[in-house]
Amino acid sequence: MKYLLVLLMVIIDLPLFAQSPEYQQKKTEKLAKDSPFTKVINRELPASIVYEDDDVIAFAPLRKQAPVHYLIVPKKRIPTINDLEESDAMVVGKMHLIAKQLAVENGIVETGYRLSINTNEDSGQSVFHLHMHLLGGMKLGPMVKQGYKE
Repeated sequence: MKYLLVLLMVIIDLPLFAQSPEYQQKKTEKLAKDSPFTKVINRELPASIVYEDDDVIAFAPLRKQAPVHYLIVPKKRIPTINDLEESDAMVVGKMHLIAKQLAVENGIVETGYRLSINTNEDSGQSVFHLHMHLLGGMKLGPMVKQGYKE
């Protein structure tokens, strides 16, 4: 039955997995205006900035999810990982180096930390400006429910 559904979707050219219409509408509306991160970069919104250079800014989020939690954001607005281009490789690499530096500065480099980038609906992306979460300072547990079965 599952294969019949996939075959039918391929024949009539429907995507197997797509964003819901509601999510797509919200995403379109958000992309039409400055992101909250652009407003932080432009100093239109306050933030506790812990790192900044010409390409990247890092700051504490409004709602921390761990004792150490920072958002590491390229100053260039890239909506999602799916929108990356070859020319963005250096800034994405730099984001990882900044995460390591912040982990060292916050004493979590040895105990461990998580880097997370959400992309689109199923991951819960709500701000369409690429950003990496640095999380640590406690045992974080699994990212998703363990034991997934088809």
